[in-house]
Amino acid sequence: MHDLHLSRAGRELLSVKELQLGLPDMPACCTVIVGPNGAGKSVLVRTLCNLLKPDNGCVEWAGQRPDKTRRHRVGLMLQKPVLLRRSAQANLTYALRQCGHTRRESRRISLIALEQAGLTQIARVQAHRLSGGEQQRLVLARALLLNPDILFLDEPTANVDAASTLVIEQQLRTAVTAGLNVVLISHDQGQVKRMADRVLLMHQGRILEHTNRQTFFNNPSHPLTQRWINGELLV
Repeated sequence: MHDLHLSRAGRELLSVKELQLGLPDMPACCTVIVGPNGAGKSVLVRTLCNLLKPDNGCVEWAGQRPDKTRRHRVGLMLQKPVLLRRSAQANLTYALRQCGHTRRESRRISLIALEQAGLTQIARVQAHRLSGGEQQRLVLARALLLNPDILFLDEPTANVDAASTLVIEQQLRTAVTAGLNVVLISHDQGQVKRMADRVLLMHQGRILEHTNRQTFFNNPSHPLTQRWINGELLV
């Protein structure tokens, strides 16, 4: 991403000179984006996913501009689950069918994904009848089975129970170990310490700090980073 700017109604929402995530010569990692409400975290993620168009600058996926032929290589999971009004398993098989899998393959792969997510028992339950935690685990299972190159998550555990948060974090760490680059927005400092390999602090649409977790918490370079670590309100 290079020289990215985005404004709405005269207000600058995003101003980022350069940002690189998931470099091919680096091992996969989990980057956690933090900052106060309105800092531009969600705007940044939606722009990187090609859901928002910048006023200036460009986003590139593996050196090329985003296009429909490679859209499945970038995954996105939102704070509010987005699911079809059909069974849990059917939500997975539908996604697989859209990617070209046969009906039989889709059923087989979806059952494996449900088992890995601890959701086998709710395979036939309508998705809208699941608990919030079950819905988010299902959405994550769907995102992972499509094998994206990078997965963006916008506060996926903000409204779920601790047990579901634990499962989601375990699935993400397993995915990173297997080679998936993960970019996670979080307000939970405990989650940042548990999950982050790298931490990116945003404030007023700008990236103030982008470094490894140890440096971020023990030797931050920007004064606002220390204030965020101390639990102060940033406005």
